[in-house]
Amino acid sequence: MSQNADNGSNGAKEADNRKQSLYFPVEVLQQMQEQAARLDRSLSWVVQRAWKVARKSIEALPSMNDTEEG
Repeated sequence: MSQNADNGSNGAKEADNRKQSLYFPVEVLQQMQEQAARLDRSLSWVVQRAWKVARKSIEALPSMNDTEEG
């Protein structure tokens, strides 16, 4: 029986492999696929890495509810 990573036995996190569909403009998808091939990585890896790199910048963007009045 495998151990659950949440029990703290080895400190490793168990992978969450839920699937999610994401839609990109054809041009953007092609560019990401080219970079994935150049890096010899999967498209999924490229998208995950891009999120890690861009996360703080995205979090700094104002939300739709943060608009200033007047």
